[in-house]
Amino acid sequence: MFFGICFSYFLRVNISAAIVPMTQINVGYASYEYWDSRIKSLILSSFFWGYVLAQLPASMLARRFGGKIILGGATAASAVITMFHPLAVVKGDWQLLCFLRVLVGLMQGAVYPCLHTLLARWVPHSERGFLCTFVYSGAQFGTAILLVISGSIFNSNMRWPGIFYISGGIALLWSLIFLVFGCDAPRNSNNISKTERNYIEASTGATEQSEDVDVPWRSIFTSVPFFALIAAHCGFTWGFYTLLTEVPTYLNSALNLDMKSNALLSALPYFVMWILCLILSPIADLLIRHHITSVTVSRKLFNSIGQWIPMICLIALGYINQTAITLPVVLLTVAIGFNAASFCGYLVNHMDLSPNFAGPLMGITNGISNLLSIFAPLVAGVVIHNEEDPQEWRKVFLITATVYFLCNLLFVVFGKASVQPWNYKLRNVASTSTNSSSTLTSISTIAYGNNLTSSTPG
Repeated sequence: MFFGICFSYFLRVNISAAIVPMTQINVGYASYEYWDSRIKSLILSSFFWGYVLAQLPASMLARRFGGKIILGGATAASAVITMFHPLAVVKGDWQLLCFLRVLVGLMQGAVYPCLHTLLARWVPHSERGFLCTFVYSGAQFGTAILLVISGSIFNSNMRWPGIFYISGGIALLWSLIFLVFGCDAPRNSNNISKTERNYIEASTGATEQSEDVDVPWRSIFTSVPFFALIAAHCGFTWGFYTLLTEVPTYLNSALNLDMKSNALLSALPYFVMWILCLILSPIADLLIRHHITSVTVSRKLFNSIGQWIPMICLIALGYINQTAITLPVVLLTVAIGFNAASFCGYLVNHMDLSPNFAGPLMGITNGISNLLSIFAPLVAGVVIHNEEDPQEWRKVFLITATVYFLCNLLFVVFGKASVQPWNYKLRNVASTSTNSSSTLTSISTIAYGNNLTSSTPG
């Protein structure tokens, strides 16, 4: 799953890197320097148009057919579409490129709901912070790797089309391997013992019957902690994708970095974020296991680190001297790097609130947050008329900092990390006897222990 999300981000980030050489004069290959900032913003945002639409349908398909087949199939399809990107713009037809990016987004919309569905069934509660963060840190690892190699690809004989061929080919290979060796749940695996299977199933809080139960939509959409989770997810996504799509342009235009330096420095923050993911997530689990913090306090603490430290860095970035390269790069690296802490905050909170419906919850929050993220590069395109003007970049950074502050504040005030009563709505449908009810009670007791009560205050 780590490499799955890693290669999925190859397909997502390649356009952010490629848009720079595509819109510069290239010797010996096609270039589209006449694409203005408005066209580039539309191209960069078009991925999210399809991505948003796919979230909830993908989460329901994952519950119905399992995360394995939906994730593997969607990744294979988006990989093939990606390899057709260079052909789409052979005559400078940016509208066709936008259409293909919408299709890639539509397929990639399955990634997070499917992964959440799989993780909710595979990862014990006490190991959730580290293992879930490790899997999702593949996004930063993939982003960093692609940005690092992009400079060499652009300077090779393949030029900018090479990044689409390489990222598509690797993602296609992964999807085939995953479809052969992946498993939807412990009970479907022949590679683990019965003891391990029973342990995992008991300690996740997810139940087999939940697949056949209707999602309690009314309870979900009247849950205050769930709306706080939506706010936290929106804040992270707006900030992350604003920086992801705009940093290569900022480094190239505002700081005047050449293509190879741009690629390396664009990748640096994501390497730092990946490393911090692996450092901070065990600390979060340790604090919970030793009862230093409740689960709720831990989620709020790390989400605040992940959004308010970047907020401070972006405010500072808007007011520093842009002629000095080192300080802006350091601030960008810290801002993006400390986003890692949010992975121990909002990103695992779906499974805290409802292990049985973690996939649909992720589909809802990811859909809403990415609906907003469509506007992130568009807002940047409206604000920035001269990409070399630091005053215009300041406005983008301050808008992003404001979103970070407000969204995390809502999560701190209203968020929780205790299992919500509607997670066990399935008792009314799947159990008609005392034995079924007691089984669910046993599962929740084994899986959460004192966390059900200890995490409630906060």
